Amino acid sequence: MAFTGNLKNSFYRSWTQWLLVLTMGALIASCTKNKKEEYGLDIRETLRININTEPPSLDWNKATDTTSSTVTVNIMDGLAQYDLNDPELKLLPALAESWEPSEKAKVWTFKLRKGVKWTDGVEFTAQHVIDGWERLLNSSTASEYAYFLFSVKNAQNYFEKKVKDFGEVGVKATDPYTLVVTLNQPASFFPYLTTHHSTYPIRKDLIQKFGDQWPEAGNMVSLGAYKLKVWEHDKAIVLERNDDYYGGKAKIKNILAYMIVEGSTALNLFETGKLDSQHEIPSVELSKYKERKEIREKPALILQYYGFNTKKAPTNNVLVRKAIAHAIDKSEIVSILGGGQVPLTSWIPVGMMGYEPDIGLKFDVEKAKEYLAKAGYPDGKKLPRLVIGLNTNEDHKRVAENIQGQLKRNLGIDVEIQNEEWKTYLNRLKVDPPNVFRMGWQADYPDPDNFMNLMTSTSENNRTGWKNSGFDKLVNDAVSLTDNSKRKELYSKAQRLLLEEGVAAVPLYSSVRHKLVADRVVNYPINVMDLLVYKYTSLKE
Repeated sequence: MAFTGNLKNSFYRSWTQWLLVLTMGALIASCTKNKKEEYGLDIRETLRININTEPPSLDWNKATDTTSSTVTVNIMDGLAQYDLNDPELKLLPALAESWEPSEKAKVWTFKLRKGVKWTDGVEFTAQHVIDGWERLLNSSTASEYAYFLFSVKNAQNYFEKKVKDFGEVGVKATDPYTLVVTLNQPASFFPYLTTHHSTYPIRKDLIQKFGDQWPEAGNMVSLGAYKLKVWEHDKAIVLERNDDYYGGKAKIKNILAYMIVEGSTALNLFETGKLDSQHEIPSVELSKYKERKEIREKPALILQYYGFNTKKAPTNNVLVRKAIAHAIDKSEIVSILGGGQVPLTSWIPVGMMGYEPDIGLKFDVEKAKEYLAKAGYPDGKKLPRLVIGLNTNEDHKRVAENIQGQLKRNLGIDVEIQNEEWKTYLNRLKVDPPNVFRMGWQADYPDPDNFMNLMTSTSENNRTGWKNSGFDKLVNDAVSLTDNSKRKELYSKAQRLLLEEGVAAVPLYSSVRHKLVADRVVNYPINVMDLLVYKYTSLKE
């Protein structure tokens, strides 16, 4: 789920957003009597949210970002799900009614629910899970989350085409409702992975029929509490309640998800009663909402960081990377944001086992200057212009400008800031990342392996180009340990390789989510995973 971001601020987008405000205002004014919202929806039965941008993909095998997952987690289920009201985020049954480990958690047996139907009436079986996992691990799918299942026996070999028969991969259906998964080594947290959208079941027949268009409204079928009714690209998505959902009907009939880029525009819509929630409050606006009854605040398991392209000059020089890391005062950044964020030097965020405030490179201007001089650029002279890339929203821009100023002030370095809309930005990171790039990682499952695995050599989400076999081994060895103190030792060593020796990235801060929720909304999802699952949310009459 994990990459986080918003969309760019351009004249065209601003103008279209204000047209949206005017259109919505006129629509609501003209429809007061019949209580109808856009798309013919009854406002009394419709939750209106803002997902900020066009989802890059609703193909759950391929999606990598939080915008897309906000939709997919409401239209689909995995084998397991989180109890979002539990501080420990314990697992609950979903498409699987139970699971049991054997051979010291090297083998997992999932018993699937019987009688579950896809939204077109086809019965759900274990083969749909196997089809989903085969597609995820098939290199032709080009999923950036394929590595998620590399702990399964022969999964990586299949991805790398060393094994051509998927039957040799450690996932079998012993009957239509029993799935047996064999791992390379014990992993007590493996069931957590089955909550993630990349591991959801698929309908292979419909993907073959519709090709890349299978996630479109009218083509897609699903298993979740909602189904995709409308996808008007770059404007809005409508989800409609799945009345045949195995878990019982959701409390709200419709979810209307707008794609409103500018935070100020979304706030105006919230203030005038045209949005029921706004997921992000720009830091410049935060102080005015702090005492409002609609405010919801929650620390989240989210790491905000700047990655380095370790293959592109001058950031291919580790001394330059160390200089930059030492020259950034994270306390300045959280001060300008003013939302309770915690400065980070550790890769693992606050609130998770493995978080260590003493790990990483600390702010030290003298050390930064020494490293830059050793790299051959005393006082920043002759250093090629650096580019910081980001997907634009107000806060990402403020952070980038602060770091731009710090690097000029502390090292004499000139930095250019480049921004792109979210989908384009993600594509750029795949092809040719800038010297320095903004990114966030939101926990896919509440275990440090999720953050550490991100930077392994086999992770398609590692955009830095940095690879270290010692790091890979430490992360892999930690998986099978049940003693958390021993796991923490390995993660400490791995984090030092990543952040102090290789310096592939600079952690900036651990996030706090600030949301506005209208008074008519009951039980809005607020949790450390920042999972926006709406099936338990209701509206006051």
